[in-house]
Amino acid sequence: MAHLFGREWTRKALAARVGDLSQIGGIRLFAWQDGREQGLRAAHIRTGSGLELTVLLDRGMDIGPASFRGLPLAWISPAGFAHPAYHEPCGAGWLRTFGGGLLTGCGLTYLGAPDEDEGEALGLHGRLSHIPAQHVSVSETWTGDQCSFALRGEMRQARVFGENLRLVRTIATSLGKSEIEIRDEIENLGAAPCPLMVLYHINLGFPLLDADSTLEAPPHEVRPRDPIAAAGVSEWMRFAPPTAGCEEQVFYHDIPADADGWAGIALRSPTVGLALTVKYEKKGLPNLVQWKMAGVGGYVLGLEPANCRVEGRSRERARGALQHIAPGERRELRVRVAVGSGAQR
Repeated sequence: MAHLFGREWTRKALAARVGDLSQIGGIRLFAWQDGREQGLRAAHIRTGSGLELTVLLDRGMDIGPASFRGLPLAWISPAGFAHPAYHEPCGAGWLRTFGGGLLTGCGLTYLGAPDEDEGEALGLHGRLSHIPAQHVSVSETWTGDQCSFALRGEMRQARVFGENLRLVRTIATSLGKSEIEIRDEIENLGAAPCPLMVLYHINLGFPLLDADSTLEAPPHEVRPRDPIAAAGVSEWMRFAPPTAGCEEQVFYHDIPADADGWAGIALRSPTVGLALTVKYEKKGLPNLVQWKMAGVGGYVLGLEPANCRVEGRSRERARGALQHIAPGERRELRVRVAVGSGAQR
């Protein structure tokens, strides 16, 4: 049964009280009509629990604004959620259309710092976030007294004489739940092995993130990316108020998986009385990258499950960690995001 408004409901009991389920929850497709967002297709998801989010169909099925019972969860950048036509792929141009949001996809064949690898110039964080979805579908399925919602679409990253990758993404949830699962299936449709770098850039912001918020995870190894991060590695789990001149810090976490193969970390805010948990299936995403930035106007925490680090593809290749996907091979990656009064590990 669906847990809504403080009690459990059967399908029959709900049907007696509403003319259409969209009164309580569901998925609705729409498009923006103004500014740099004009023409950007999106989907609004409501679970009925108070969890609402906007999926950017033309931006690699990223997740933009998200809230729980009216409380914002995600950091939104000044660049906003521009149409993919504005993408600047060279150097750090990606930042001109990085809107933040609950999820920004990075990859598929490279990500991290601008780089040059085997003679190819690579911009910041790859192309995935600017690839429009095709074959988009919405489902609303009752199984007994439980209703499930799913949004599905396909992204293709390909070029002549280069990679030919297809990503099929499903964002799934259920009526009354405060959790979503992102399920990605990546397939190499080409004739040659291809580098595979994938990162889920989950961006959390005020008021969930503030000076009294803390990160919680099982005991594990934490490694700083560089000397700036090394200076703050002992405080990776705590946060300062917005500070002028602050520099970003990046940490690599090796969080142990549970008996089911999932690792997790939670951001808890005593002020708003909520915790947001990020869980990821570790067999496909062995790393968690933490992006800690306490700048004025750039006050954000990134929790980023990944199959790589973020120093560029040439560095990944040099340390012998660059993953490849073989012709015809398929990889499944899964990430869950849940919000509630307690962390879920």
